[in-house]
Amino acid sequence: MNIEDGKRSERPKEVGTEKNIKKIYKMILNDRKLKLNEIADTLKISTERVHHIIDEYLGMRKLCAKWVPRELTFDQKQRRVDDSEQCLKMINRNKPEFLCRYVTMDETWLHHFTFKS
Repeated sequence: MNIEDGKRSERPKEVGTEKNIKKIYKMILNDRKLKLNEIADTLKISTERVHHIIDEYLGMRKLCAKWVPRELTFDQKQRRVDDSEQCLKMINRNKPEFLCRYVTMDETWLHHFTFKS
C-alpha cells in the first residue's frame, strides 16, 4: 500500500493572471453594473476569484450597483478642494444668502412613491 502522492502533470491553473485581470477590467469599464457571476460565467472562473481580482488587483468595490475605484484620483481630490474653496468664498461674501441656498446630502437616496390602493 502506497500513501505517497503521485507526480502531477502540471501546476494548478492560476486565474489571477494578467490576461484575466485585463479582461475583467475591460468588462467593468464597458458595463459598471456587471455582476460577479456574469463576469465569472464569461471567463469560466469562480465568483470568489473574480471578487479577489477586482478587490486585490484592480482596487475596486461595488457602490450603488456600480464598480468604482476604491480611492479617488488626484483630479477628483483636486475638484473637491476647488469646490470647497469656491463655497468658502461665497460664504465670506454673503453668509445669510449662501445658507438659504446651499443644500448638502450624503450618499443616501430617498425615493418618493405612493402606494396604489
